[in-house]
Amino acid sequence: MFSFIICVVMLVIRPNLPAGAKYKCVFGSAPPIDAELKPHGLECKTPSVNYRPLIPEDQDHIQVDLAVRSSETNKDFVSRAFYYYNCSRHTRCRSCVKASWGCNWCLYENRCVHDTTVCNSSSIISGEKVALLHMMHQNPAQMAKHGSGFCPRFRTPSEPLLIPNNVAKRLKLEVENLPRQANHADVHCIIVIEGSTVKVPAKIDASRFVLCDETTLSYKSQQGEYEGTVTVMWKQNHHLDTMNFTLYKCEILGSHRSHPDCSLCVTPSNSKYRCTWCGDTCTFRDQCLKSAVQMSKCPKPRIDVIKPLSGPIEGGTLLTIEGSDLGLKQEDVRGKIHIGNVPCELVDYQVSVRIVCRTGKVDREMDSPIKVGNSVGYTNSTVYFSYKDIRIIGVTPNKGPRSGGTQLTIMGSHLNIGSSVRVNLKDYPCHVNSTHSSSSRITCTTSQAIMNETVGRLQVMVDNAVRGLQDDNLFQYMPDPTIVEIKPFKSFVSGGRMITVHGTHLDAIQSPEMVVYTDQHSKTMSNRTTCTVINSSQMECPSPPINSDWEQQLLSGVSVNYGAYTGSRRNTRATVSGRRADRGAEIAKRVGFVMDNVESVLNLQNYLPVDKCQLVYVEDPVVYPFPNHLKPYKGDTLVIEGEHLNEACDETDVTVSIGSQKCNVTSLAQMQLVCTPPEFQPPGNDDRGLPMVTVKVGQFLRFQVGYLQYELMKTNNFPVEAYFVAAIAAFILLSLFAFIVFVYRRKSTQAEREYKRIQIQMDTLESNVRSECKQAFAELQTDMRDLTVDLGAAIPTLDHKNYVMRCFFPGVTEHPILRDPKMRINGSATNYDAAMSQFELLLNNKYFLLTFVETLEGQRSFKLRDKVNVASLLMIILMGKMEYATDILQSLLHKLINKSVGSKHPQLMLRRTETVVEKMLSNWMALCMYNYLKDHVGPSLFLLFKAIKYQIEKGPVDSLTHDARYSLSEERLLREPIDFSVVTIHLVQEDPYYEKIPYQSYQTFQVVQEELDEKIQCKVLDCDTITQVKSKILDALYKNTHFSLRPSVHDLDLEWRHGRGGHLTLQDEDLTTRASSGWKKLNTLAHYGIKDSAVMSLVARPNDSYSNTMSLCKKPCNYHTYSGAYLNSSMSPMVGNGVNMGMGMNMTLGNSNHSSRDCPTYHLVKPVEDHVSGKDQRINDRDRAHKAIPEIFLTRLLSTKGTIQKFVDDFFDSIFSINDSIPPAIKWLFDLLDEAARRHNIVDPEVVHAWKSNSYPLRFWINFIKNPDFIFDVEKTPTVEASLGVIMQTMMDSCATSEQRLGKDSPSSKLLFAKDIPHYRNLVSKFYADIKNLPQISDQEMNSAMQQLSMSHIAHFDHAAALKELYIYVTQYNNQILEALEMEPYCKKMHLAHRLENCACTLEGEETSLC
Repeated sequence: MFSFIICVVMLVIRPNLPAGAKYKCVFGSAPPIDAELKPHGLECKTPSVNYRPLIPEDQDHIQVDLAVRSSETNKDFVSRAFYYYNCSRHTRCRSCVKASWGCNWCLYENRCVHDTTVCNSSSIISGEKVALLHMMHQNPAQMAKHGSGFCPRFRTPSEPLLIPNNVAKRLKLEVENLPRQANHADVHCIIVIEGSTVKVPAKIDASRFVLCDETTLSYKSQQGEYEGTVTVMWKQNHHLDTMNFTLYKCEILGSHRSHPDCSLCVTPSNSKYRCTWCGDTCTFRDQCLKSAVQMSKCPKPRIDVIKPLSGPIEGGTLLTIEGSDLGLKQEDVRGKIHIGNVPCELVDYQVSVRIVCRTGKVDREMDSPIKVGNSVGYTNSTVYFSYKDIRIIGVTPNKGPRSGGTQLTIMGSHLNIGSSVRVNLKDYPCHVNSTHSSSSRITCTTSQAIMNETVGRLQVMVDNAVRGLQDDNLFQYMPDPTIVEIKPFKSFVSGGRMITVHGTHLDAIQSPEMVVYTDQHSKTMSNRTTCTVINSSQMECPSPPINSDWEQQLLSGVSVNYGAYTGSRRNTRATVSGRRADRGAEIAKRVGFVMDNVESVLNLQNYLPVDKCQLVYVEDPVVYPFPNHLKPYKGDTLVIEGEHLNEACDETDVTVSIGSQKCNVTSLAQMQLVCTPPEFQPPGNDDRGLPMVTVKVGQFLRFQVGYLQYELMKTNNFPVEAYFVAAIAAFILLSLFAFIVFVYRRKSTQAEREYKRIQIQMDTLESNVRSECKQAFAELQTDMRDLTVDLGAAIPTLDHKNYVMRCFFPGVTEHPILRDPKMRINGSATNYDAAMSQFELLLNNKYFLLTFVETLEGQRSFKLRDKVNVASLLMIILMGKMEYATDILQSLLHKLINKSVGSKHPQLMLRRTETVVEKMLSNWMALCMYNYLKDHVGPSLFLLFKAIKYQIEKGPVDSLTHDARYSLSEERLLREPIDFSVVTIHLVQEDPYYEKIPYQSYQTFQVVQEELDEKIQCKVLDCDTITQVKSKILDALYKNTHFSLRPSVHDLDLEWRHGRGGHLTLQDEDLTTRASSGWKKLNTLAHYGIKDSAVMSLVARPNDSYSNTMSLCKKPCNYHTYSGAYLNSSMSPMVGNGVNMGMGMNMTLGNSNHSSRDCPTYHLVKPVEDHVSGKDQRINDRDRAHKAIPEIFLTRLLSTKGTIQKFVDDFFDSIFSINDSIPPAIKWLFDLLDEAARRHNIVDPEVVHAWKSNSYPLRFWINFIKNPDFIFDVEKTPTVEASLGVIMQTMMDSCATSEQRLGKDSPSSKLLFAKDIPHYRNLVSKFYADIKNLPQISDQEMNSAMQQLSMSHIAHFDHAAALKELYIYVTQYNNQILEALEMEPYCKKMHLAHRLENCACTLEGEETSLC
């Protein structure tokens, strides 16, 4: 129906309507119109124009529902679609005549019309639908010119339109159906290139060609071809047709990797471009003025890339050579590829740029250049290819289960060379893990054996090289381990209770794990723990925790014997049975064991009775804290109260510690725990000197009960003689008092001198702040320069899957959605799959999903944790439908806004995560911002993180308290003067079989200066502990490696190479550790007397008992070692009582893991003790006299802030600046908030500013500033985290609109950047204003962006597992959800409640017709 015409609509209705009744036609939302009853149906007029909906700008029609309503029942009983259309929306001839509404094109008037009377009859082209509509009496008859074939249009050229860049050329276009009225004066060409428009005059040739005048066209894009468009117009605005043409650049078509390439330029496949080699570049033929000889002469080959750079001497390595001018065809290079004098057989060829050849065989190791030739000459590579002789030394472990899955480590040399590696264990393939290979070792996973046997042959095949090991007991395929018994059968929810497992051949597994399943029949693992093998028949495993499953089961109110999810929806409110009501709920969970590829122990229920392969989980024990966290102890025993203490544990599972000493547990009851404390009060760990009482249950549960105060009273008979002693003592005290007064007056004079000394110290420190800041900034800039250069390869960004998990489920490493979805697809369909498919269809219904969320949030038992979980699960489910997720988010945000504007403080909306929609907004933003964060803002955030880490590590950092000399946080500032110096150490490696240390081998005993210059250097501090030194070494070696792929400092030892072959293993604590006044100081480089240019190496920590044996030799806490460096000679270290170690002797000084329990340790600053007497007291007093006032060191905050100021500014500039890559989601969200403010008449600009701040910077960026490990694979230390907290506070202050009053009592986190806050605040305001001025994001653009996001999220997570986790809430609140669906009109109309009941029936295996 034309949108401006009122006409009569004839409705044919079958069967015929009864006579005598009255009917009305309802067109969409227009008022009902009386209908006239006809023999075959009804006739009714269309509504007036005022009641018709507006047609969208980008469409030519709009659809409404046309319904027939009975006047008697006032209900619609039949309906169909009805269309209003507008032909004038079409501005092109072909789109007009192809419209579905019978539109006609007026050629000379350049109009699309419905009524042809307004046009010149000779210029009308009737639409293709006219004939059909004419038969229906809805349009005039078709004209002589009918259909799009009569529209003016370009004829497709026989050859593509190719235009060289920056060369004057004329475009010639052949036109069909050219209007006769078109002449030279009327025609012109409009050329569009890279968004720029050029208008060029044109003329008509032979009545069928349009010739655009000669013009020079060019484009800026650095690509060989660019597609432009040319449009021919006549009569100024009459569109003739549009065609694409190709602009090209010979200099790019004839180049490879930005280097000119003659062979690519003149290759026959590029002949259509008419490019030629002119001098030393590729040029359009007409622009080259040189002779034909020069134009056809190509240079010798150029070699850019060679990989791999080494292979076996037997040859067979597929060598890839990339470069340019490598010939026009294979024959040009065949036989002209050599490694030294050894030919390399051509295997694959890509014109001019890539060659793949197979290396030949040589008889010895050698390094030779690669020589490649063409018709002009030969070129030698600057890098050499190395022929290596592969050697196999050993393999470990020497046994594994028959089912396979054992990870073998093969040791040798040159194992990671060549192009392919295969390993066979006899006739069984061992699958090589190429990501964990190095020159000295490779790893592979054994396959299943057909029988238990001992394998004596191992073969490693690297290209054509075959190496083997022969040994009668090389590897033994042992019988698969079996599980006979597990005990005890009970555990508490948080896990950690030690479970003893009995079986056979348990020692065949290197690292067994105990797993717990979500239910009795599911293969989904809820959690797992690592077991310790004691012998072949026994191992111990901590029980896995099931906290999440426990909460879900209890919240749903279901009591399930085996943890299975099979309860009827009619019993979802069932409570715990009466016989267990007094003891709390219990849940039985099926357990299994992961032992390589052994399936029998993974599915124990197939081999053992059900009750023998499950753990019964009960509530966690609860330990009550002491009243006011303090309890007096007057002797005898200590009683600690709680609940459920002995339901799943006994005395052996409970450990009570008082300070650093144990409290012997003697009794454990349901509500009481009794232990015997030590006789004397242990050292305290608070400012009052009181020890903390800690109760540890299992391995994971830990309760801090409070402080224990000893109040022991000893009664003694006081004899009469003692009174005389007391009197004498009183006299002595009086004399002492007089002496103290005298000393006090004398000391007061010393105090004045001390005050003046401190004043001088403050002045000196103040004068040095500026120079210290400049020096630190220069050092930081020097250190950060290498980081900036390597930034493209060095940023360890997490992949999308891990990024989503850390944002959606922080701290969760095991989740059902992480399971591979392909496993479920390949399996057979079950009732569960069908039910989840029905549930997913319901979630795709907008009315159901909104009602579902609203109902859940209305329940009082629906806690904050549940809201966060539901929001994250919903976004996981809707990740593949981001358009729909955005629509749901928009509806929920509107509801939240409507609720908040009626509150007293609307600006607090989105400040916290208190609703499902707020967490959904966070997750939605995380998905939309991933690419922008990774590619644009990520480098500045990573540089800021690295800058803080570099600056902190420039000075001393206490490894125990994490206080640092350079910090932004006052809480983590080291407030003591620490003397230190920089030590440069040289790294070598002796163990050639340890693959995790990627530096060269150390194969000489005599260390000379020339060798030191070739070794890797690392700068550390002499006050660093050994662990800190190892960490800095690993940072230097693995600066471009993800942290999760680096070796751990706890797996490595640091060895000091000294003299001729001697080495010493350095440790944080060993027999040389100094102890004084009951405190032990951790070993540092200064402790060992290590000076500059020391030679060290990292080696794998040995798995032997030597160091443990040495550690048993305890020494008392007041034992004093030699002061200063204990090495008396540069050639032979001296230890203990002066025993000479001798040259070439290897020595480990043991450790003090046992003795550390008796003495507390410290690193840089020893805690101050109040109760010290005698000589130690005098020592402490003397030390305190030379300490500076701690507040003086607050100026170091300014020094640190000055050095990283540039990186903070760069980060703020990157996130608050507008560029072409900014995600459209930000503009869409801000426009939504602005529109909501206008709709609710909110005139206060601070409210909208607060909404935008709460939804974007404070919701998104704050999270990544505080947790950079959400996007980067890095280690976040407590010291760095504290400094990042100051940056986070700065951003929060920058997003506030009101000025804050700051004074001397304000926290340093606010004062530090106080002068920069106004600048940052202007950045935020300007960013919000720039976003507002951007063009509005249309629905089509937003949907397109969301569709691209949806495509990138496919198959990342297990969709069905997420649906199952969400369906638990449906089961828990089933009645409330059904009631809400029945109350909501649209949901009731679509029978959504019944469809939800069908889901439950399908899940239970019932017929849906019976539900």
